[in-house]
Amino acid sequence: METTTLAAFLAVDLLLVFTPGADWAYAISAGLRERSVIPAVTGLVAGHAAYALVAVAGLAVIVASFPAAITALTVAGGGYLLWLGWGVLRRSAVPATAGEKTTAGENTDTSRVRVMLKGAGISGLNPKALLLYFSLFPQFIDTVGGWPVAAQTGLLSMLHLTACAVVYFIVGVLARTVLRTRPSAARGVTRISGALMIAIGGFLLVERLTG
Repeated sequence: METTTLAAFLAVDLLLVFTPGADWAYAISAGLRERSVIPAVTGLVAGHAAYALVAVAGLAVIVASFPAAITALTVAGGGYLLWLGWGVLRRSAVPATAGEKTTAGENTDTSRVRVMLKGAGISGLNPKALLLYFSLFPQFIDTVGGWPVAAQTGLLSMLHLTACAVVYFIVGVLARTVLRTRPSAARGVTRISGALMIAIGGFLLVERLTG
């Protein structure tokens, strides 16, 4: 693939990744919890990676040909965001102090796995990721000559996954660094994150079920 094509794709992709949404909200929420940024980012990237595997396998065209599949994914994703957002609002996170220990009986490894799985669920059920692979990628793939389509899709996917990992990690770390010593601000940002998840989930459900 030509360097200019990769640069153009990366520019457009970064604009999308930098747009706040459910992934951002979860990264911020995770950033306010001790040792949760890396598991959360890993989960978010894993959700996008699942779509990358589907795209590389050439199933994008098949899925795009069945609107019912996109509808089902959108409804599931909207419901999941509503549930997660309500959970965030019920338990607003505050920055953990450096010396704070885990609650008695709590398994740290299990907690990290749970955080990672939630992240994978958020990005994996996010129809924006689905549309990214099925509508944006084809515009930068050369089907006439050059690399095989699967190879081109794989390369674009790696660029996208890298962008997601870097941006979401920075968002989570900044949330922790800036808000660690500001408990009241942390609560406010967490509530906004939860409300954002609910708003996005509700919008997806209304748009898909009434469209």
